[in-house]
Amino acid sequence: MGLNEAAVPAMQNGAEQRIGLFGGAFDPPHQAHAALARAAVAQFELDRLHIVPTGYAWHKARSLSAPEHRLAMARLAFQDIPRLVVDERELQRAGPTFTIDTLEALQKEHPQARLYLFMGDDQFAAFQQWHRWQDILDLAIICIAGRAHSARAASQFDAYPGFAGRFSVLELPLLPVSATQIRQLIASRAASAEDLARLVSEPVARYISLHRLYGAR
Repeated sequence: MGLNEAAVPAMQNGAEQRIGLFGGAFDPPHQAHAALARAAVAQFELDRLHIVPTGYAWHKARSLSAPEHRLAMARLAFQDIPRLVVDERELQRAGPTFTIDTLEALQKEHPQARLYLFMGDDQFAAFQQWHRWQDILDLAIICIAGRAHSARAASQFDAYPGFAGRFSVLELPLLPVSATQIRQLIASRAASAEDLARLVSEPVARYISLHRLYGAR
């Protein structure tokens, strides 16, 4: 497990802790991912936010970049954000990786903690297809990135009767950045160095170039 040791304070076992989980392929991690992480730590006053790169992505049609590359890029992308852990446990897990397994592990490690699961609204649209999604709701508060006062934010939880109080909105401006867009731009040679710098952090851009990821030269 990679850890920002200087940025993460020691956790008190006796008091209730606030621990967040933000998972994804991070292929590559981009500026919107970093913005979500910063907002999550600040708005929910987290003691710790675990950034969890996906291991075997059984639900994705395409193959992901090698785990060591995605882990290295995640460490670079989030290195300056306080109270953050880059957690590699799903990369080490054999077979399909499920969010519920990671949440159960975190609960076992921190039994006094309140758990928060952060995701984009595109992920939340398919939440009822997630493995053991009802158990996820029992363990964690689901925090969806979006505009707090939008019509979508007001209605998106209606499909979950009986789970009142298990959802929250992470107030975050819409950022038109996606990993798919970045990979396509690099592969098509359509992204200049300046373009790439606006989409990913400078260390991540250098890493992509150095290792020639996504067809970079």
